Amino acid sequence: MSENQRLKVLMEKLKFKTQSDFAVAMNIKQGSLSGILSGKTGEKLSNAIKDKLTLLFNVNQEWLTDGIGEPFLKKGPVVSEAKEGVPYYDVSLADAGAPSLMLMEDEPEYFVNYKPFNDCTAYLPVYGDSMYPKYASGEIIAVKEVTNFDVLQWGEAYVIMGDEKTNCLRSIKLIHQHQDPGKLILRSSNPNFKGDTVITKESISSMYIIKGKITRNLI
Repeated sequence: MSENQRLKVLMEKLKFKTQSDFAVAMNIKQGSLSGILSGKTGEKLSNAIKDKLTLLFNVNQEWLTDGIGEPFLKKGPVVSEAKEGVPYYDVSLADAGAPSLMLMEDEPEYFVNYKPFNDCTAYLPVYGDSMYPKYASGEIIAVKEVTNFDVLQWGEAYVIMGDEKTNCLRSIKLIHQHQDPGKLILRSSNPNFKGDTVITKESISSMYIIKGKITRNLI
């Protein structure tokens, strides 16, 4: 059974009557879905669509890709149409104009109800390679807001949102202690992104510790 055939099986198991309904549920174009299902246009399931299938319907990506295991994961996040769980924002941090994720609460794409991370503030997608291999582009991170910038976990990864003095910095970085207690050192985990960024704590609009991530093969 091919990947597109397994996608058809998923649509049937999820009881979607039409391709249109299935496409709307995944927030993709019906034409793209039709091309994938038919296998005639050369279109393939992207990693982004696979991630959505896992988040929305608990789909086992190993089964979807290679036919290994069962179609659905036994454990993992469940997406709720009601406002239950933690909001997922399908935005790039570079495009987020708000000084805090809390200001975007009315605009989440959906809510993820996954108990280990239900104390988090939001789920966000990872873009770019500056934090590879710790966090790869396409993965999804669960973040929790911190309010006391004097009590931080050195060496851990945080989402940092800065004010105009930082050129409105929006980034995921490892946090390291600076000799000046009023400053922080921001560092990429990818060795190809050399050089540290130093930021003053007073220029931080908001900060979120990364509590976990969702990969393509594991929830």
